[in-house]
Amino acid sequence: MQYPYVLLHKRMVLLLILTVTLFVILVKLGFWQLARGDEKSQLFEQMQARQAAPALTFSQALDKSQFEDLTAYRLRVKASPVSQQIWLLDNQVYQGQVGYLGFQLMQLDADQPYLMVELGFIAAPHDRRQLPHIDPIVNEVELIGRLYQRQINPLSHKLLAEDGDTVRFQNLNLTEIETAISHPLLAAVLQPDSLPHLSLPHPWQPFPISAQKHWGYAVQWFAMATVFAGLMGWQGVKLLTRNRREAKD
Repeated sequence: MQYPYVLLHKRMVLLLILTVTLFVILVKLGFWQLARGDEKSQLFEQMQARQAAPALTFSQALDKSQFEDLTAYRLRVKASPVSQQIWLLDNQVYQGQVGYLGFQLMQLDADQPYLMVELGFIAAPHDRRQLPHIDPIVNEVELIGRLYQRQINPLSHKLLAEDGDTVRFQNLNLTEIETAISHPLLAAVLQPDSLPHLSLPHPWQPFPISAQKHWGYAVQWFAMATVFAGLMGWQGVKLLTRNRREAKD
């Protein structure tokens, strides 16, 4: 009669270890998402303060880029196009449309780094072999807008640029763009408030996931932990009841 109790004991121990292990993992994931949400909330407040501050000069932006991310700082420059070549960032989505984000390289002086300027979003043609046309900046222009640096995705960060009059590329990797053009580049992109010859939309998404989404994910992880603990507890009670019944029989 002792054997069922030994078997029951082993089953209960294994069930308890599994429950505690997975419960701890789920709870830790919830707290991690809470921390990420708090971090994003602080960064959002920092960005608001940056956007309220006076616009930087190009020299000030270069200095700051040596020791901090430039996202949300405002910049005012007079710049001329390096060329009329358009760079198209692939696989962008804006208001449900799939398309490209257009860019153009600009320069202030020949001995200074170039500045990548966002021209805006344009929908993709139905035929992927065709690239949309964006009118480039052709003369010196005064630009004012906000800077941003995209977070690097470790799983997909290569430039993967295609040769051509218009360059289609897959990831906004400014370091690899520097290598491709053989010239230094400011470590941020300028999203101008407006352009004199274009009225394309300029999506603003400094973070892939907002603080609110992180907090929402945290609630989901905590809910999963609660439901899992309840299910495992119910299974434990069923197992204990069944083995007691078998022992009586």
